[in-house]
Amino acid sequence: MNDSENAHEGDGAVVALAAERDAGVTVQTLPKRAGYTAAMSQPVFGRLLTAMVTPFASDGAVDLAQARRLAAHLVDEQRNDALVINGTTGESPTTTDAEKAELLAAVVAEVGDRAQIVAGVGTNNTRHTSELARQAEQAGANGLLVVTPYYSRPPQDALAAHFVAVADATALPVMLYDIPHRSGVPIETATLIELAAHPRIVAVKDAKGQVVSSAGVIAATGLAYYAGDDGFTLPLLSVGGVGVVGTSTHFTGARTKVMIERFLAGDLAGAIADNAALLPVYTGVFATQGCMLVKAGLAARGFGQAVLRQPLLAATHAQSSAFVALLDAAGL
Repeated sequence: MNDSENAHEGDGAVVALAAERDAGVTVQTLPKRAGYTAAMSQPVFGRLLTAMVTPFASDGAVDLAQARRLAAHLVDEQRNDALVINGTTGESPTTTDAEKAELLAAVVAEVGDRAQIVAGVGTNNTRHTSELARQAEQAGANGLLVVTPYYSRPPQDALAAHFVAVADATALPVMLYDIPHRSGVPIETATLIELAAHPRIVAVKDAKGQVVSSAGVIAATGLAYYAGDDGFTLPLLSVGGVGVVGTSTHFTGARTKVMIERFLAGDLAGAIADNAALLPVYTGVFATQGCMLVKAGLAARGFGQAVLRQPLLAATHAQSSAFVALLDAAGL
């Protein structure tokens, strides 16, 4: 079965749930989770999270001082409730386990007293992912982001077993990362509902782009759903999502937080206007690989150099100029 067929199968499960409700059939749901109790409550990781880039010095080494400066800016100026460290936007495939631990410890030391720190630990090796989870716990992380194992495309039962093994490895709450266009396989609706029964699996970073199926999982489980694509933040909020794990939020964070707060306060017109104003940046940051443009934008704003590790390269002058023009036009 290909990815599009998997996607339709997930939507079909939601349609079936809706049909059963309409017919007056009782549909079993799981208790609401500690991560999300009601639309107005504060989810376990907050509302606004940024998947922080990893600053590198000109020689390619991790620049811990610049990482601490950037983390403080994201929390104190861009109003992030939490930061994701060592995620894909942080170029985690190119950093060593030791570098991951050092970076995480530096960010925890800088902002851990005023923001939560979520460690990206996902790999396509269950044992290695579990080791990284334990390392993150020791470094002071508040939670884990665990991506679907990529390339190997495990079937759904193996996928569920992978996530349970990682969740059992530490006492930290877990956010699942559902991004089939990168990992090659979705976390299907039935699997998400099954995994929600685990006491430490409390949230989902949703980059699947299927709001209807996400709404069904939210209704059935109460998992805290975060948009994994910046432009889906407001649509996902409308069906019970709680916030965003953003990329453009290196720049749009404070205004995205206002948009979320307006939505929660019932100011729909204001939230829609905010979304419209920020949408060019939400989408423009993905005109090429997101961290390339984030680093270009940060360099233009005085945050270090736009140094990346291969296989990624620094954005071209044309790409950088186009993105910075979007930031300027949005007043960021």
